[in-house]
Order: sequence, then structure tokens, then C-alpha cells
Amino acid sequence: MRKSIATVCLSGSLTEKLTAAARAGFDGVEIFENDLLASLLSPEEVRARTADLGLGIDLYQPMRDVEAVPEEDFVRNLRRAERKFDVMRRLGTDTLLVCSNVSPHALDDDTLAADQLGRLADLAQEFGIRVAYEALAWGRHVSTYDHGWRIVEQADHPALGVCLDSFHILSRGSEPKDLEGVENIPGEKIFFLQLADAPLMAMDVLQWSRHYRCFPGQGGLDVTSLVRHVVNAGYRGPLSLEVFNDVFRQADAGSTAVDALRSLIALEESAGIAPLPALVVPSGVAFAELATADPQPVTELLAGLGFQRTGRHAGKPVELWEQGNARILLNHGTDTPHSRLRSSGDTPIDGTALAAIGLETPDPRSAADRAESLLAPVLPRRRREADISLDAVAAPDGTELFFCATRRPEHPDWTSDFTPTVGSADGIVTGVDHVALTQPWHHFDEAVLFHRTVLGLRPHESVDLADPYGLFRSRALSDETGAFRLVLNLAPSPAAETRTRAQHIALATDDITSAVRRIRAAGAELLAIPANYYDDLDARYVFAPGELDMYRELDILYDRDEHGGEFRHCYTATVGRVFFEIVQRTGGYRGYGAVNAPVRLAAQRR
Repeated sequence: MRKSIATVCLSGSLTEKLTAAARAGFDGVEIFENDLLASLLSPEEVRARTADLGLGIDLYQPMRDVEAVPEEDFVRNLRRAERKFDVMRRLGTDTLLVCSNVSPHALDDDTLAADQLGRLADLAQEFGIRVAYEALAWGRHVSTYDHGWRIVEQADHPALGVCLDSFHILSRGSEPKDLEGVENIPGEKIFFLQLADAPLMAMDVLQWSRHYRCFPGQGGLDVTSLVRHVVNAGYRGPLSLEVFNDVFRQADAGSTAVDALRSLIALEESAGIAPLPALVVPSGVAFAELATADPQPVTELLAGLGFQRTGRHAGKPVELWEQGNARILLNHGTDTPHSRLRSSGDTPIDGTALAAIGLETPDPRSAADRAESLLAPVLPRRRREADISLDAVAAPDGTELFFCATRRPEHPDWTSDFTPTVGSADGIVTGVDHVALTQPWHHFDEAVLFHRTVLGLRPHESVDLADPYGLFRSRALSDETGAFRLVLNLAPSPAAETRTRAQHIALATDDITSAVRRIRAAGAELLAIPANYYDDLDARYVFAPGELDMYRELDILYDRDEHGGEFRHCYTATVGRVFFEIVQRTGGYRGYGAVNAPVRLAAQRR
């Protein structure tokens, strides 16, 4: 289906917004009236600009407080509408959005509303324009889509139809049965479909709408079901995004537009409109690649954690360090993922950084095909003819994701690029439990959508973590079994991000106390935990004799879930922008020890 986006979704001038929409691949735009009013371009110049970019203008919006008013007010509204219709003719667009009246002076009279909308449609028809009537969730008297449709049906005018907006319908808590009524509206009378998602929040619906909308798949509304019903009704017009979001209005318009189009492509798949290459869900972490200009502190830390250097790349300054099934690539060359990794200010990130993750993937080629179909940037890779070919894409934060099959005979094995060195992979670490990535402040929702749609990961609930200087927002994603886990964190503010954008790799062990004793004996520094924390643990839980004393001695943090599952973990010092976590899960524990995050964050600040 045709894909469109309202200019209100994007930051910048009208020209910048149009350019971003076109570059992302949209077919059309909704021109938000304020964007036109603030532009130096005439309507004719806007029309020419959109045509040059390959865009159509699918809607002009909005016109407010038109219907169900005293006659003298309506006469003034018709005069206003005539001027707007002339502007639309100059723009070359034929559909006007009219919102249900929110004025306290509006009259509760459906017959009057239908009559006045019919007269408005009479005038519109003279200009070759259609009027799409939208029921706002906070409309004075018309606030539901079925009420809006009854008024349109009563007016019975060929130039008058409805605009359905997913936010206005779903924000009112519509049940699945409530959405079935959409199919009672003839498809040809659904003039336009606007789409937005939103996180589930207990707040005034107007403020919720104006500040917290997001793209489909980023929130908690069932946009997919609504789209299915609208398509079943016979609607064949554009799928158009109308998202009011404070972050999007400040973020780069180009990346926001790409994220927006990705959301519509994924929505088409989930609604059964257009298929995509099948999901290929990662089954684990093949490797984590650290890039650094100074390898010594990292090699000392890896050795202290029990890793051994088991290979060197045959053609690049990259080392393979292993322990159990955990693999770390240490890249200290000049042409590295690290040199391309960017912060939100578009400046290189200094110091050791987690630059790439190898995703253990059942079918790497199919995984790459799906990623490309969902607009993931495919990354070129400089390689020798003898090197194994690995497909890679960039995540929204710049982290490179490689699709790998490790030591499986049916697929090329990336480890064959490494010349073995003396060293054993045996150790007390069994593998990578999860990887945590701190996102640039304006990429958090984009990152959630990216990893959900491209990799097929299931998002968990967002949690807020108290940092001494603000709140971190954190959201975990995983496959259904928990074999692959990823945590996305959002720094408290753009300013805080520049000093706290650390990434971390959590290493799994079956015996954390033995692991910590070995790490300390090897001279590696672990994060010191205050005594007050252990006093609180003593108040909250009953431990076996000596157990709590051992945690206190070894700086191990502890959590227990409602099912009796237990989580023991500790942290290394930070090297550059990377630190390691050692974790032990027992009893089916599936969380991440979020209750301990404030203590950890405060300790890292110190």
C-alpha cells in the first residue's frame, strides 16, 4: 500500500522534512498547516518541490471547530474553508482533514453537524476536494469513530467521508469487539487512515497524544488489529503516520523518517498486507568486538577474567580471546568499526568501545535479507579474498551486527580467519549471558523497533533505573527461550550520555564465587559495593549461614524473583567505555537484577 508521513512527525523546516521523507522512501506526505504557514515557499513551490522529490501530497491538515456551531459562526467557517480550498488547489492535493469540534461552544446536535458538514462538502466539491472527518478522542461531543461515521452517513455526501486515526480509536481503551465496527464502514467512505502507536500511560489523553505518540510497533496499542479491520472494510488508500513526539521533533529528520518507514513495512507484515523474508531469530552471541587504540588495559582485564588469546586474524590487527563459549574480538587497527562508531553529537567515541556483535544465527544469509528489507544499513566490509564473507548491518546506535554461524559445517566459519595461538578456551565462564548497549537519547524507541522487527526479539517492559544524576530508562529484549538477550539503556539526558554512554558484556558462569576468587587472584579490579547494600539484603532475605558474608566479602550483588529464581552478579571496573558483568542464574531467573542498578550506577560514578 502507499506509504505516507505527516510533516509534523519530523524536525526541521518544511523543505528539510520533505527531503527526509523522500530519501527514506515514502510515497507521500501530509502537509501540516503550521509547516506551510512557516515556510517561505509558496504553495506552488511546495507542489513543485514534492513532485521533484517523487512525493505526492496526500492530505492537508487540519481544519478545526467547523461543525455543530451557530449559523453565523458556520458562515465564517465556510469563508475560512474557501480560502483553504484555494491553497489546497495550489498545492495539488485533494483531501482535507476536518477534526471534530472541541470548542466549549459546540452544540450537541448530530443533525446540525451532519447538515453543516454536508454544506462544507458542497463547497469542497466545487474545488475538486474531499473532506475527511476525524473524531478526536477529546472531541466536545464527537469523540469516537463510530459516532463520527454516523454523522457522515447522515450527511450522505459523496465528497464527505471519515478519517480513521489509530491513536484516537485505541487510546480510548477500545476492545477487539469495538474495532469490528470499522468493517461496517464502506471502504470507499474511509477517505484516510492515520497511524500512531503510544506507550500505555495513565494521563490526560490530550497530553498523551501531543507528546508521547510513537511509530507503530514502538508502543503498546494494537495498531495491527485496527489496520486489518480497515483493510477488510475495503480501504485501499495510504497508510499514513501522524505522530506527535517531543523527541522526534528534536532528532535528525533523516533517521526518524527511516525509522518511520520501517515501522510501516513491519506493520504491513503483521497485518498480513505484504510479506517479508522470514524472521531468523539469533540463538546467541557469537562474539563481541572491542575496538581500542590502546589494547594493553583491555588485554589485562580479559586475562584477569580468565580469557586466553586463542587466535590472531591472518590479515588484520584483530585477536580472538575465548573462555568457554564466550568470545571477544580485540581490534586495535586504524580501520575498525570503532572508527565508524558515532555518538549522538556525530563525533567519534574515544577509548575502548563495544563496536560490533556477532549474532549466532541459524541462517545468516536469510537474516541479512530480512534486515535489508527492513531498511537496516548494509555495511561494506574490507576483506581479503581468503576471508570468510560475513553479512553485517548497522543498528541505530552505530553498533555493527554480524550474522554468524560458528563452527557449523553447513555454513562458513568466521573463526577460520584466525590463526590459532597457544591458549585454551577452558575456564569458569560458560558464555555470554547478555549484552547491554546505552543508546543515544533520540534513538531509544528506534532501537527497540529495529531489534524487534529485524531480529525478531520480544521487548520486555521498560524500567527506570536511578542514577545519581537522573534516571536511566532500560528495556530488555530476548528470544522466546532467553538464549539471546539484549538490554537497551537510555542515558538520563543528552549531556549525561556523553559521559555515561558505557556498554557492557555480561558473562555467564555456573559458580560465581569461584569465578570472583579467581578474578581477584589474577589481579583484576571489581566494583566495590557499599556495606549499606548488604545490610538491606539482610533485611529483605533470609540466607544460609555465611552466605551473605560471602557476598559482602566478594562484592557480589543478589536478587530473587517471586518464583524463587536467584541472580548473583558483580562488575569489573570500566575500561574506556566498556565493563564486564559476571552473572549466575539459578531457579529459572529471567531478569537482570534491575533492583541493584542504582547501587551499581552510584559505585561506577565513584
